[in-house]
Amino acid sequence: MESEEDIFLEMFDRLPRQGPGKDECTRKAYSMLSDLQESPHILDVGCGSGRQTLVLAEISKGHIDALDLNGLFLDDLNERARENGFSENIRTFIGSMIELPFEKENFDLIWAEGAIYIMGFKEGLSYWKQFLKKSGYIAVTEITWLKSSPSARARSFWDNYPEVAMGTIEEKKAIISDIGLDFIGSFVLPEKAWWDDYYVPLEKRLEEMKIKYEDNPVFAAIAEETYAEIDMYRECSDDYGYVFYIMQKKE
Repeated sequence: MESEEDIFLEMFDRLPRQGPGKDECTRKAYSMLSDLQESPHILDVGCGSGRQTLVLAEISKGHIDALDLNGLFLDDLNERARENGFSENIRTFIGSMIELPFEKENFDLIWAEGAIYIMGFKEGLSYWKQFLKKSGYIAVTEITWLKSSPSARARSFWDNYPEVAMGTIEEKKAIISDIGLDFIGSFVLPEKAWWDDYYVPLEKRLEEMKIKYEDNPVFAAIAEETYAEIDMYRECSDDYGYVFYIMQKKE
């Protein structure tokens, strides 16, 4: 019988994204880096199949080190990079965000869309900032409460995922300040960033997999949990969302 990991990989294989995001949001966040040097050296942490990596390669004209634990996602990124003429701009690395295989003070920009929750917002920023050059930037997306008093249903749902440290925008900004980074700006990703390239193709993939795994209890459990997450966002999107946070290392 297939393992959870096997089924997760099949769920997300060749999907546009492995989490909420939108090309226009990547571009908007990058535009907020006002004094970033030309052709910057960028680290894309937890890059997945690299939809945002390709956008960064296009708009930055820089060099990107893209890191993920999943070699299949990186194979997909390498293929897309070749197809789009970015093979010289993007290098991929299989590795963990909690033990980066790079020298300190090496990057002009560290980017992470939908990945920092794995380490924790404070823990990730505290560790990653060591790898920034002076005045370098960090840009991340993080799931965030959009209300100071979210609905009981939304809170109850996310309480089941203690590894996802929910907080408000103001609480996230306080963390940024506490660890010695300058807050540059933030914005909430639109609802279409959850649907167009993530939940809609994911729902389609699940429907396709239902036929193959009709009597598979591992798939049934994963599908049930995934549908519950999608339904929760459909009904409670006013309560929470992904927020882009942009910050800069002090000189």
